[in-house]
Order: sequence, then structure tokens, then C-alpha cells
Amino acid sequence: MLYTVGDFGKYKVNDMRSYALNCLFVDLNSRTASLENIPEDISFKFLGGRGIATYLLSMNPGLQANEPETPLIFSIGPLTGSHLPSSGRMNISSFSPLTGTITSSSVGGNLCIQMRRAGLDVIHITGRSRKRLVVSIRDNKVTFEETDLRDDVPLGEVFLKLRSRGAVAAVGRAAFHGCLFSSIMVDGTYAAGRGGLGLVMASKNLVALTVMGNKRLGVVDRRLEAVAAEDIQRLFDASPSIMGVSGIHRYGTACLVDLMASRRMMPTANFRKTFFEQYRAFSAHQISSSAKASHLGCYACPIRCKLKGEGGRELPEFETISHFGALNENSDLASIIEANHVCNDAGMDTITAASTIACLAEIRGEKYTGNVLVDMVRTMASGQGLGEILQLGSRRLAEDMGEPDASMSVKSMEIPAYDPRGAYGMALGYCTSTRGACHLRAYPISHEILRRPVATDRFSFQGKARIIKIAEDTNAAIDSIGACKFAFFGASMEEYAIGMKAVTGLEIEPQDLVRTGDRIFTLERYINCIRGFGKDHDCLPDRFFKEPGTSGPGLDIHPINKSLFEEALARYYNIRGCTKDGVPTMQRLKELELA
Repeated sequence: MLYTVGDFGKYKVNDMRSYALNCLFVDLNSRTASLENIPEDISFKFLGGRGIATYLLSMNPGLQANEPETPLIFSIGPLTGSHLPSSGRMNISSFSPLTGTITSSSVGGNLCIQMRRAGLDVIHITGRSRKRLVVSIRDNKVTFEETDLRDDVPLGEVFLKLRSRGAVAAVGRAAFHGCLFSSIMVDGTYAAGRGGLGLVMASKNLVALTVMGNKRLGVVDRRLEAVAAEDIQRLFDASPSIMGVSGIHRYGTACLVDLMASRRMMPTANFRKTFFEQYRAFSAHQISSSAKASHLGCYACPIRCKLKGEGGRELPEFETISHFGALNENSDLASIIEANHVCNDAGMDTITAASTIACLAEIRGEKYTGNVLVDMVRTMASGQGLGEILQLGSRRLAEDMGEPDASMSVKSMEIPAYDPRGAYGMALGYCTSTRGACHLRAYPISHEILRRPVATDRFSFQGKARIIKIAEDTNAAIDSIGACKFAFFGASMEEYAIGMKAVTGLEIEPQDLVRTGDRIFTLERYINCIRGFGKDHDCLPDRFFKEPGTSGPGLDIHPINKSLFEEALARYYNIRGCTKDGVPTMQRLKELELA
């Protein structure tokens, strides 16, 4: 059955004489849609992307993930779809069923570009349909179509069926079977993975969202845009991390495998070790040669960090490789690739999936490798038998099995593939992240391991509180303008601020973008405090304070000194403008125009 809302609003792509974001409000209960302009002052204060989604979620900060009224928000940035390199990103945001925090995932693919061409900065979805729906947006028309897609249909078939409608975001069987870490997959390859956004979408009985548009992005100053784009590309070319012989452009994020192994910070055996002797079985060179890898990437991105193998099948990225590999003591590359494919086709976050299996392996005193590991992933996707408890994530699984210390998570989100004993900024960043253990909220790996832009001592908390705070603010701004974090291994806010001026006409400086990021991150933290999170949740599992990692030639990996960690956390709270319990003060909220 089709329900079409025609001409839901007379709008135009922002001509940049003003800066007011276009938001399409979709109600799945009534199957209606309406377009509204977000006021200019709010649009400017939160920019777009992650920022405007955080603002919209702050309107009802106490909602739970599975409530019909809880918004699921798709939002692009002002640079999305421009000619600036690596500006093809968007955010999907809501409240997390896995962690209970506010959460958002930056994701690439064609969906953000089609939203731009449809003249939409934000799609705000609420309600719960009585029957499963596909919502399709084509220019100024919205169609609600009831669908009979079954739970067991692979996502690959869903994307094939819907691709004629433009870009597609969809959820798979894992979400409809209740997996707390289910993903929203975009265009079949790009995952909004962490935090369980797929379950939020499935709880609304929304199978897929498709978008197609035919408008062009208005740009105030094409000449200045070209200058900014040229400067950014020049800095990319000069960056070994991006365009070097072992950089992301050549090997994708798999280039980090050898680096993490050499630094003795590759999580192994559920973080009981920090080095896996057989890591070369899934090194970047091995993947590239054995899988005959080729590249794909987001719109307008010269980095092209994603890899695909023969037949176009997606290849895993670094976190997935490391966790289905070393974390599970598995050296079988074919099973790592297959486990990644099963996760994507079912719609599951690979980091949490691999971590939960590793947690179970430790509790049972077993190993799951090769085909056995892949079968565990399939069981997890089905939600049947053992899969029912695996779908809860490692924290709930470990508690149910009476071994809570076996879950390597922060705020119920599993720790990614950088052992915090090898990078103390990462240790702090995992704990202060607003969506749980996340390497991308701050990403201090850039200076602690890649030594860019300024090298810091990775085994010291000296200066890390301020560095983490600045990085969190910067990355919140990056997620809000529609750019990719990898771009900042080479370029800086200076070049992207010039790009912002060219595209939007806004007189904005680099420090203005960072201050906006501060506003966004602080609001996220305040929302989490309202939701019951505080200092007690900003901590690592005890293993990292008590057990050493795996030492190597001339390198000892010691447990983290908990007293020094707590001193760094206290400094962070002070710099962030929080009380000693981690709550943003009213004075700080006023300074950031949040009061």
C-alpha cells in the first residue's frame, strides 16, 4: 500500500543569503511529512550534521531508544556535496539502545549527496508504523510504502531491490531480531555502526529510507572554493599518513595493522595481551595482494580509504581486521573477510560483534577461529540459541554469565583496536567519549602514534587532558560540517574554514569552528548527565590498571597507573568546565550559550 505526501514544502537549496537549515519532519504514525526551516541562530550555533542532531535530541533528553517519540535523525553538513576534498559525510543520530547515551555515527556513501540534492539538511523521523515501511523521498515528495520484506532477506538483496530509488539506508535481520548493536547500512557498504542505531530504526518498523534529488548546491564563491580545495589537496599530497607509500590511500585503514603490532598495542585474546604473533596473516600488504583489492571512497574524496575485493565484495577495515583477528587469536584471513561480510549483510557493528565473541571465549576458556568464528557471527545475526545472548553485547553477556570483568567496554560500548596501555591519551579519550568507548571522538592516535601534527609521549598523561578536550571539540566540528576526520591528517581547520566561507558566505574563523565543537560536545555531555551518566562511568575496565600488556624488544607495556589516570580525568573536567563529578557547570553552559 502506498501513501504519498506531495509537495511537502516549497523550499530551495540554501542560496546562502541566510543560513537556516531545512529539516524534513517525518511522522511514521500518521504517515505525514512537513518541511520547516530551523531558525538561523540555531542553525549557525550548531552548523549541521552531528551538531544540529545534538540540539534536536536535547529537546527531549530523557527519551529511551525504543520509544516511538525518540527521533532518528539523518543530518548533513554545510560542506556536504561541495567540491572540497573529503566532504562527503553525514551523521545518523539518536539515543543508543546499547549504551543508553546520546549517540551519532559519521557515515559516507551517496545518501548525504542525495539529501543535498533534494534540498534537505536534516531528516527527523519519529513514530512507529503499524506495518513495516520503506520511506522514499524524491525531491519534494515523500512516499510511505508497506513492505513484505522478510527478516531473513540479506541486506544485499534489499539494496538491489531499492537502488533505482537513489541512495538507500537500510537495516537487516539483526536489527529486527533485537540486536543491541545493529547497524544502519548505507548503499550496502557504509555502516553507521556503533551504538545500535539499526535497532532504533527497526523499532519504528522502518526497513529502509531512500532519497533522490536533482538540485545543485548553491555556493557563494566558486573561486574561493577552488582555492580552498587546491590547498587541501596539496596538504593531502604532502602527508605520509594519507598519500604515503604505506598510507591510507594505498592500503586503506588496514595500513594500521603493522603499526599497532609494532607498537605492542594490538588488542589480543580479549585484551589479555597486546601483541599477536601471527598478525602478518592479515597485514595490509597481505590483504591487498591476496584479495586483489581495489579502492572505493566517498563523494569528492581523493583518499578512497575503503577496499573491495574481486567481484566487488567489501573488505574489512582496520578495527574489524584486528578484532576478528588478534582479539580472537584468529590468523585466518578468509574467515575475517567472511565475518565482516556476514555482519554487513545482517547489519551488525563489527567491533562489538568481535568483542562479544572474544569475551565469551575468555569466560569459557575457549578459542573461536576460522569457520567456527564465522558460524558464531551467523548465530549472532540470527538471534537464535546462543545468538540471543550474543546480541546483547559483551557487558550484558558477561554479567549474565557471572563474569562482569571480562567485558572490555566503557559505558557498555566495546573498546576498539587500540590498547589503552599503549597510548594514554587514548585511555582518557575512551572514558570521556560521549557515546562510550570510541576512538573517533578524540583520536589521539594521530599525535601519539602517527606523530601528527605534534608528537606526544604516548606513555604519559602530561598535557593529555587539554589535548583530548581540544580534539573532542575539533572532531565534533568536523562531524558537523560534513568532512572526514582522515582529512585532518594533512589539512587543518584553517583550510576548511576558508571552504566554509566560500560555500556558505559565513564569516567564520577556525577558532569559531572549534568553539562550536565545544558547544556541541558539552551539550552531549550534559544530555548524558541528565540520562544518569557521571564520573563513575568515565573509567576503564580494571584489567588495564592491573595487568601489563605484551612487552617487546626494548619496550615494556605496563599497567596504567590509576592515580595518574584519575588526576588526568580531574584536569579534563576542570578544562571542560565541569564539576568534580563531571557535570558541566551552569557557568560553562552560559558561556557556550546553552543555558
